[in-house]
Amino acid sequence: MTIKNVFSFLLAIAFLGFTACSEDEEPTPTPTTQNISLNISGLQDLGSDFVYEGWIIVDGAPVSTGTFTVDDAGTLSKTDFSVNISDAENAVKFVLSIEPAIDSDPAPSNNKILAGDFSGATSTLSVSDGAALGTNFEAATGKYILATPTDGGMDTDENSGVWFLEITANGPAAGLDLPALPEGWAYEGWAVVDGTPVSTGTFVSATGADAAAAYSGSSDGPPFPGEDLLNNAPSGLSFPVDLAGKTVVISVEPVPDNSPAPFVLKPLVGMVAADAIDHTTYDMANNAVATNPTGTVTK
Repeated sequence: MTIKNVFSFLLAIAFLGFTACSEDEEPTPTPTTQNISLNISGLQDLGSDFVYEGWIIVDGAPVSTGTFTVDDAGTLSKTDFSVNISDAENAVKFVLSIEPAIDSDPAPSNNKILAGDFSGATSTLSVSDGAALGTNFEAATGKYILATPTDGGMDTDENSGVWFLEITANGPAAGLDLPALPEGWAYEGWAVVDGTPVSTGTFVSATGADAAAAYSGSSDGPPFPGEDLLNNAPSGLSFPVDLAGKTVVISVEPVPDNSPAPFVLKPLVGMVAADAIDHTTYDMANNAVATNPTGTVTK
């Protein structure tokens, strides 16, 4: 056999070996899942009873992307989630809800806090999206007075009550101008006393009594949200208490609510002046931009 023939023979063997190896290789599998990444700030720790859950809206129906928690620093326990690639490709919106930690209901709760449409691969999340709270609260306004109308007509300790109303020439009027909330949410008033938030009651309307009178006296209060801090002081506090120099707050709370403290959404805050006078109308500041959570989702 000539050198040329030997070379051709060896080349043929190498080719056959290469072909055999190629035929033995398994084809690369087609991906069946796709990653969803969350970049969200401003959320708060929900405690052990509740979690956050993400949802993508596919063909008009919610598909869960998974649950996560948030620590005291606002850090998400998980930011990347694997979903069916077809669902990801066809998702038109992302929604974030608050769910019971042990949840037998496969559908989202009414406590939807953030949402946004996908534009390409990105969804910009906002509380104002129609699938969430439907407003950013930036147009909300508030007024309040200090007074203790439930004390039976006594003129002492008048600075120990806060009522979210204003005094007009025609008498008391609603002091809060707040957007209507969707199902699953309520407003709550607060007086922050020496660092301790004390609830003045939950409500959904700026007119009419709120849902609590835990600290008030025996007389009826005005038909507006508010509370006299006269009795049954929480541990560590003493009532009556002068609210001059303290802080009053209107928050937005999930329903149900397992926390004795205000939720992260605090659209109105009033810093009560150190020389505040009872039965005088004071303005609250809009705090929505500082407390509204925001974020993006990428698929």
